[in-house]
Amino acid sequence: MSTTTMSDPVYLPLPSDPAQPAEGCDVCEVLENERAMARAIGDGSKASDCNVEMQQHPHKGKAGKRAEKK
Repeated sequence: MSTTTMSDPVYLPLPSDPAQPAEGCDVCEVLENERAMARAIGDGSKASDCNVEMQQHPHKGKAGKRAEKK
């Protein structure tokens, strides 16, 4: 009779550099505040969501122009 077992778990590292807000971008400013509040209450999922959204939006600034990404 053969025995089967699960393999060891896979450990994925956390990103070392969280998303950085684009200077002059209203959306980044809001997301940065939301991320800080999420971290303060221990909501890692919400903080991660803010990072993803900050990285993926077009970074339009207050004047509606595209802000430079760093």
